[in-house]
Amino acid sequence: MAKFIVPKEIYHGIGSLENVKELKGKKAVIVIGGSSVKKNGALQRTQAYLAEANISSVVFEGVEADPSIETVLKGAQFFSQEQPDVIIGLGGCSAIDAAKTMWVYYEYPDSKLEELAQPFAVKPLRNKAIFVAIPTTSGTGTEITGLAVITNTEKGTKHPIVSHELTPDVAIVDGELCKSMPAHVTANTGLDALSHAVEAYVSNIADRYNDALAKNATDLIFNYLPTAVSEPQNEEARQAMHDASCMAGMAFTNVWLGIVHAMSHQLGGTFGIPHGCANAILMPNVIRFNSQVTDKYNDLAAVLGKTNAEELAEEIAALRSKVGTISSIKEYGIDEQVWADHLDQLTENALKDPCTLFNPRVPKAEEIKAIYQACFEGTAINF
Repeated sequence: MAKFIVPKEIYHGIGSLENVKELKGKKAVIVIGGSSVKKNGALQRTQAYLAEANISSVVFEGVEADPSIETVLKGAQFFSQEQPDVIIGLGGCSAIDAAKTMWVYYEYPDSKLEELAQPFAVKPLRNKAIFVAIPTTSGTGTEITGLAVITNTEKGTKHPIVSHELTPDVAIVDGELCKSMPAHVTANTGLDALSHAVEAYVSNIADRYNDALAKNATDLIFNYLPTAVSEPQNEEARQAMHDASCMAGMAFTNVWLGIVHAMSHQLGGTFGIPHGCANAILMPNVIRFNSQVTDKYNDLAAVLGKTNAEELAEEIAALRSKVGTISSIKEYGIDEQVWADHLDQLTENALKDPCTLFNPRVPKAEEIKAIYQACFEGTAINF
């Protein structure tokens, strides 16, 4: 028996931001990152639609690229002052993930990050507010998922918070909001969406519902990501990528992810490598590792007109190159000795990451370390 959980309402398509005026409530706090949602008009339009719905709004801004627990606590304090009954995460994954976690602390002020990072530890939400997610990047699918990733800057580690309680009540998937994304952000977030589709498809609890979404998301990404990178104003490509990100998010929030993400979380927390970039570096070698125990990669290869896992890994590497993303960890500028000094800790943390629980193949420490080392060098690995 399985369960399929997504937001109660999903509005999608060019212009779907207008559905903000269908919300019910008295006061909204809108959580944003920097100035991009101001420059592209998304914030002003959101507030105007809220006003049409007779909902007052205030803004919490300044969420960093990898949202920290310090920022989350500041946001939760702001919520306590403003007492919203609607929380809106507007922007990239960072803004929405931070808003989700602020929501937890708003309803449960005594929460502890390390405790929340235990699987399914979040208590029932919606006692004070509902949650609305409006993404302006096409990658994480956070508008659809029960997942938030928060950084403990003191320890240099990322903590995934996993709970269906975090699934937004309303998601608005409007590709028009993505047209101002720079090429490198489009590439990295698109590859992140691909990693969600691929890992969800081979999850050890995968099922038909999520397989269909993951497979179609893979097809869309290979067809539209290069165009979205090279033609940022192309609305068809932007909406296709936004839909693909959302579909991949629907898949993985129900069957979760694997060691690509378990390992990538450490690379981001320790070295600041952008999440989608790290995922894209890791994916081919993780496919080679996992393909020893599952034939499902062959299905994804068939979507691309290929026949097996190795060809899928090679196609992903080719797409990575086509959209201008680096192919090895060392290309990010990490010194070999610094890498060697951190390798054992990276491995230990990856094995403890909740995503590892859903990988199709149970990894040993030496296997994680071998994948890391091959990806540092940018070489293919044999298992």
